[in-house]
Amino acid sequence: MAYVAVKGGRVAIENAARFLDYERIKGTSSPLEIEQIKEQLHLLVDRIMGEGSLYAPDLAALAIKQSSGDMFEAAFILRAYRTTQPRLGYSLPGSADEMRIIRRISAAFKDIPGGQVLGPTPDYSLRLMDFGLFEDSCETRQECISSLFRGVCDNDEMPENFPKIVELLRKENLLEERTRRSSSELGVDDVTRGSITFPASRPTSLQSLARGETGGLLLLAYSNMRGYGNVHPTVGELRVGFLPVKIRHPHTGEEYTIGEIKVTEAEIISQSKTSVGTPKFTLGYGLCFGHNEVKAISMAVLDRATQADEPKAPSEDQEFVLTHTDGIESMGFCNHFKLPHYVTFQSSLDRIRKTQEVWDEPEAVVE
Repeated sequence: MAYVAVKGGRVAIENAARFLDYERIKGTSSPLEIEQIKEQLHLLVDRIMGEGSLYAPDLAALAIKQSSGDMFEAAFILRAYRTTQPRLGYSLPGSADEMRIIRRISAAFKDIPGGQVLGPTPDYSLRLMDFGLFEDSCETRQECISSLFRGVCDNDEMPENFPKIVELLRKENLLEERTRRSSSELGVDDVTRGSITFPASRPTSLQSLARGETGGLLLLAYSNMRGYGNVHPTVGELRVGFLPVKIRHPHTGEEYTIGEIKVTEAEIISQSKTSVGTPKFTLGYGLCFGHNEVKAISMAVLDRATQADEPKAPSEDQEFVLTHTDGIESMGFCNHFKLPHYVTFQSSLDRIRKTQEVWDEPEAVVE
C-alpha cells in the first residue's frame, strides 16, 4: 500500500501530542502516583502485563498513566518497551503444583481435596454501586483490613500445595491423554522473536493466546459456547496464585528461584470425544499473567476448540483465532487507516467516476 509523504506538519504533530498530555493534566485533582495505580487498579495492571507480554507491575502502571487509561495504548507501550530489553536467558519449566494459592475453585466437583478456596473475587457479590467509595480514606481502609483478619490465628495456614483436580479423572481413565513429546519434537518457538507459521504447535498456540486481548479471546470463546463450535466447558479447576520463577545458576548449574509472579490458571473439561475409541473427556488449558479469570477460561476454551480435527466455526480455526486475538496487532491495523491514504483513495475515486460516466452514456445505436 502506497502512502504520500506529508511535509510541513511537524509542529502540528508535536502540538497534538502536547494536547493529549494537556487532557490528562488539565484538571484540579492530585496527580496519580504509580504506586496508587499499581495497588488500587491491580486488575487493570495485571491485564496490561498479560497483553503487553511483560511481567512488570511498575512499568504497566506507568503505561496506564501515560496512556490516560487507554488499555490498547498501555499494552502497546509496554510491549514496545519490552523489545528494547536484552534477552538474558530463559526460565526453567515450572509446574502449577508449586503455585502459592490465593484462590482455587472447581465447578466440576463440590468436595475437592484441599477444599474450595474462594479468595478475592466479585463472583458472589451484587453489582451495586458502592457510594461509600466517595468517602474513601486511610481510616476506613484500615478498619476494613482489621475486620477481615480479626480472629485469624497464626496456625490457620494454607497447605503449601494442592492436588490437581483433573488427576481424579485421569486415575479413572476418563480423561483423554496426550502423547508427551520433547521440546524439539513439539517445535517450541518464541512468538516474540518470529512470525507464527500454521499449523502451529500447541505450545506456540498457547504462547500467542497468553498475549491475546481479553475481549477478543472472550468473543471467540463465547461464540463457541453459544453453538458456533462444539465446546461447552466445565471448569475443572481455576487457580490464582504466585508461581516461582526458576533459572539455572550460571556458575553452579543448580536450580535457583529468583522470585515469583502472579498467574491465573484454568483447566476446562469438555464433552466426551466419541469419534475414535473409548469416549473420554477432553481438556483445554489456559494460563496468563496476573489475576484475569475471564482470559484464562477463554484461553482454555479456545485451546480445546482449535484442536478440532475438522474446523467448522471461526473459533475452531487456529489461524483465524491466533491472527485476530492479538489486541495490539488489531489496534495497529485499525489505527493505520487514519494515516494518509490519498493515493489509493484517489485511484478508487477515479475508477468510480469513470465507471459512472460509462454507465450513464447512451447505448450506441446500430444502423
